[in-house]
Amino acid sequence: MTDITRSEVLNAIKKVSDKNFNKDLLILNSIKNCEFKGKELHLTIVLPVNSAYVNDHLKEKFIQSIKEEFPGIENINLIIESKMAAQPDQKKDSILPNVKNTIAVASGKGGVGKSTVAVNIAVALAKDGAKVGLIDADVYGPSIPLMLGIKEKPKVYQHEQTIKMIPLEKYGIKMISIGFLVDDNAPVIWRGPMASGAVKQFMSDVDWGELDYLVFDMPPGTGDIQLTLVQTIPLTGAVVVTTPQEVSLVDARKAFKMFGRVNVPVLGIVENMSYFIAPDTGKKYDIFGSGGGSKMAQELNSHFLGGIPIDPRIRIGGDKGVPIVYDLEGTEYEKIIMGITRNLANQVHVRNITSGSKIEILLDDEE
Repeated sequence: MTDITRSEVLNAIKKVSDKNFNKDLLILNSIKNCEFKGKELHLTIVLPVNSAYVNDHLKEKFIQSIKEEFPGIENINLIIESKMAAQPDQKKDSILPNVKNTIAVASGKGGVGKSTVAVNIAVALAKDGAKVGLIDADVYGPSIPLMLGIKEKPKVYQHEQTIKMIPLEKYGIKMISIGFLVDDNAPVIWRGPMASGAVKQFMSDVDWGELDYLVFDMPPGTGDIQLTLVQTIPLTGAVVVTTPQEVSLVDARKAFKMFGRVNVPVLGIVENMSYFIAPDTGKKYDIFGSGGGSKMAQELNSHFLGGIPIDPRIRIGGDKGVPIVYDLEGTEYEKIIMGITRNLANQVHVRNITSGSKIEILLDDEE
């Protein structure tokens, strides 16, 4: 049997179908080592995904696909390594040098559950093995302290000539919010530049360490803070949160188009309060309409990341400071949130690979 090339191996493993893995992530540079000896193949693949995506089930699928393509191979020694793809941008690296990806979670209007989505995406990413930070950029209405059940204040230390803040940690994520720094009942009465300045400080004056993702819970609308953020740091992308009814979709379209005008790619759309399932009968009710988020994604040539049903337990979990993926662990609701988060992670990886980070992923491993 003749030697097998990397291109041939790539074509074989790209035939693998797995609901938790996007085969568009596979490129030629994903194959770190390919050595064929006798009837034995030694293969090392590096995937730009969280380590949680790499499991024995996926590994076996790769092996079987290669064996089907090359029946003469008797044994395959396969090693799969995970290495997160990073957004390649010098401006971002100068402000957040150890943060690989920055994601804004936004909405065109308030009351759609944007903070609930932002918190649960951040916690779900961490649950899947990523290093995650969360900035509560909604300075006028900070809700992260309540939703994550945190009442402590962050500590500070002096680094050279500057004062650095240490973010608080819970549920595997690091976080900062103006709500940690002011009294619970004290309103933040600031003009736009002051609020925007606070968000800037949350990036530059907080010791985030190494992060795979830094998630921003944005204020509703398309105002000062949104513009400051996109002008200060190039975002990897944004997630737009909506509900099914038209009044929400109209404002969500405005948020979508705002990101387009400032050259921030929208990674996908999440529809919150998609439907309600009656606990006594199991019957599904479309309280706020049906399919608005997916139709909007199709209309704007974006990705529909998924829909979250309305349920009193989600509100209760937020009020008592326990995210859905922990409070409703093992339920369909946890599965929905984890699915949305994995869809988002796939979009981040695909964008980074297609925008040039495929060189960065394996540069230090190239032979």
